[in-house]
Amino acid sequence: MAVASATGSPFTLAPADRDRLERHLSTASRRARRRGGAAVLAAVSVRVDRSVDPAGTVAASRRGGEPWFVMEQPDRQASALAALGCVVALEAAGPDRFTTVAGRWRELVATAVVDPPAGPRGSGPVAIGGFAFADQGGAAPPWQGFAPASLHVPEVAIARRDDEVWMTLVALVGPSDDPAQLLAALLARTESLRSRPLPLLDPDPVVRHQVVGTMPPEHYVGAVQRAVERIRAGRLDKIVLAREVQVHASSDHDAAAVHGVLRDAFPSCYVLCVGRGDSTFVAASPELLIRRDGLRAGTLALAGSTRRSADPAVDDHLGEQLLRSDKDRGEQQIVVLRVVRALRPHSVWVTAAEEPEVIRMANIQHLATPIRAQLASPVPAVVLAGLLHPTPAVGGEPLAVAAPMIPELEGLDRGWYAGPVGWTDANEDGEFCVALRSALLTGPVARCYAGVGVVAGSDPVAELAETELKLQALLPVLAL
Repeated sequence: MAVASATGSPFTLAPADRDRLERHLSTASRRARRRGGAAVLAAVSVRVDRSVDPAGTVAASRRGGEPWFVMEQPDRQASALAALGCVVALEAAGPDRFTTVAGRWRELVATAVVDPPAGPRGSGPVAIGGFAFADQGGAAPPWQGFAPASLHVPEVAIARRDDEVWMTLVALVGPSDDPAQLLAALLARTESLRSRPLPLLDPDPVVRHQVVGTMPPEHYVGAVQRAVERIRAGRLDKIVLAREVQVHASSDHDAAAVHGVLRDAFPSCYVLCVGRGDSTFVAASPELLIRRDGLRAGTLALAGSTRRSADPAVDDHLGEQLLRSDKDRGEQQIVVLRVVRALRPHSVWVTAAEEPEVIRMANIQHLATPIRAQLASPVPAVVLAGLLHPTPAVGGEPLAVAAPMIPELEGLDRGWYAGPVGWTDANEDGEFCVALRSALLTGPVARCYAGVGVVAGSDPVAELAETELKLQALLPVLAL
């Protein structure tokens, strides 16, 4: 396929690509009429100049109120997927929300008129978005636009791996749509795209931001204490409890600039930005929930954490202490066993590392166990995410006991915090991470979330301190 125009805008389609898009739209129109009126997806993918920054382009080209999405992991071959617009929204609620959304996506791609697979992972038509932590999560007013299950098929998507960058254009074609008009609209969209770096964070030099807990720290300490009592009474093995802290700024938070800072500070994490209406959900998460590539699946059991130190010797000592901690090793093993148990019925084999390893972020260290599986059949990535979510790393064990306790003890609607966020493609491959170290930005208010795993040996005051440590991923950025 031709690379998009090397002169003028890097997004201008070459004549051959424009002709192919026109043919796809016409074919989709005929197919929609034959199907009795059901709309059909049409898409083309083209390679664009390697200098294009997917995140910067989406941030600079977004129209007012338009949905947008960015997911990138700089340290993993500069992988990034960024998207604009929504040609169709796949949304659901309730216990079957993952399978419902996966089924609707399968129906769309089964009839789609698209190019053969090419380019890095995430190229071609994709469905991007996420899921609330709870089946009916996100009902609180701040989470308006973030449905319990919400994947968007974007109009424009830009995928990058190493120095290879591809753009995909998508239209939903109904039986009465004029292919020529749809073509003109997509071409106009490409001409409106702007390749720009992400904006810089520009803090107010005079006005200090206000940081307030949604509930007092004593509430959280008390919640952890009650959880420990229930665990010691034998009602459950583990529960994860989160808290919310708000940052009130003197002006609107700039989500794109926040994303840029997080991308630079946490290059090994999944750095996320999901915009819906007037709000944007941002995160820098270390935790992969599921990655599916054909019949191969991978995940990462993450549980147990400690601080970092600027002194390398002290930093190594803290990591060794974490590896030897019975409490943290037990918490980690609970997660590993649940993940393996969830994958095994769908796999030829599942393997987990015999010993956890220490992974280091800018401000925190975690115990992590990589887990791999060979699937017995191509279970969609979205369905796999539903099978694993929520792992004991963000929920509890047993889940049936922990699930109703979490909102009771926390006293908040987590929304998309600790839910799966990511993408799936036309082959039903995809990648979803757990949205940790996250915040919901709405105007001048940022709602930041962090949680810890509570087990029988947990000290409530120490668990409060751990949430403060985890909040340091975002508070220094938002409270400048």
